[in-house]
Amino acid sequence: MTGEAKRQRWPDWATLDRSGRGRVLEISREIAGALQDTFHAFVEIAPERPVGSGPLAGLPYAVKDMMVSALRRPGCGLPEGVDLATREPARVLRLLDAAGANLVGFAAMTPLAYEPSGAGTARNPWNTAFMPGGSSSGPAVAVATGAAVLALGSDTGGSVRIPAQACGVTAWKPTPGLIPTDGTMPLSPSLDTIGPLARGAADIIAAAEVLTAGRVTVPAGSAAPAIAVAEDAVSASEEAVARAVRGAADVLDGLARGRSRVQAMEVMRQAGDEALSVMQAEAWRCWSGAIERGKLDPVFARRLAKGRDIGDAELAASLERRRGLAGEASERLFRDADVVVLPVMPLRTPPLSQVEPGSPAFTPRTLYAVSAFTRFANYLGLPAVALPVGFDDRGMPVAMQLVGRPGTDATLLAMAHAYQSETDWHGRIPVEAGSVVAPALARL
Repeated sequence: MTGEAKRQRWPDWATLDRSGRGRVLEISREIAGALQDTFHAFVEIAPERPVGSGPLAGLPYAVKDMMVSALRRPGCGLPEGVDLATREPARVLRLLDAAGANLVGFAAMTPLAYEPSGAGTARNPWNTAFMPGGSSSGPAVAVATGAAVLALGSDTGGSVRIPAQACGVTAWKPTPGLIPTDGTMPLSPSLDTIGPLARGAADIIAAAEVLTAGRVTVPAGSAAPAIAVAEDAVSASEEAVARAVRGAADVLDGLARGRSRVQAMEVMRQAGDEALSVMQAEAWRCWSGAIERGKLDPVFARRLAKGRDIGDAELAASLERRRGLAGEASERLFRDADVVVLPVMPLRTPPLSQVEPGSPAFTPRTLYAVSAFTRFANYLGLPAVALPVGFDDRGMPVAMQLVGRPGTDATLLAMAHAYQSETDWHGRIPVEAGSVVAPALARL
């Protein structure tokens, strides 16, 4: 780590005293306003309100614009918004507000949270020519620029983890059911999860007990887990990605009680293909009415309509196969390990033009590859943490995933925090936001 990198590092909110946290809230709001016209992280910035009380008092947070709130009708990435058939604010927002957290704004997203690229919404603060990741692009950009310490996104096939790589932040895709989804927009109810993003695991850990209503706590001094590197997935990745993940695994060696290798690609491929079918089928069933009413862009409507051809029997069969594949995954991936290490994506973060379906440079293979290493965890109900582990040859962040058995979320978060205690990748200031963020950071 260079001295310059250390000077350019965001501090963990969890380590600050009351005065420092107050300055962070003030600075976050300033950044949100100053950078909105450049990176479009938000669809609406929330009005200021007094700092509350509780364990997260003054924590500036953003929320993906797909949750019911007393302040705004959910837009869900559509110009006219969406009626989610309830006026009761999403439970996860009520949990944060009761803990004293302070809402900065409603973050941008792709239409109906369907695409993994983030194309057409927020802009990547490392380089606006590259995808910000989707569908939780706005939450990731808000966190990366310092406009929020914590942001809530959704993850149906990788939608908090993919933006974590693209924007150089940390994200937690929890075990299904740990973070409540009521009052949030459904895409594929069998796969949907709500997950937080933050610059580092320390700030996710600080919020985890609140977000899960006490079901996840990460005690200090947690026992070291055994890790297994998914060597076939690493080897199948682009060189810059493989190099960064292997370097991160070497750091994890000193934090784990053992290291082994696993072959994960076959399980990942099978489960990932099933996840794609389930998502397409359920997304069509949730949102076909929007197509019929002409509410969707024609290109997007055609992509969403793929689920129309997946019948009820085929959908049921795909969901039924989940139990068998989950058993196979447990035996193959976790026989000798608690945590499996692999890249978030097999490729470097692609240029925006390659993942925008309306672009002449669009390549479906690239868009598919973006979520090739993430979809399996949703289908199998596995928790995962994505965290930055370096940069590629173009200066864009690279990330790894830590994946565990259902219910091992605390272990994954503890390992991510331990890794980040030894490295500083998660605290870097994005290049194109530096002129605003660096002076603000100096005030801390």
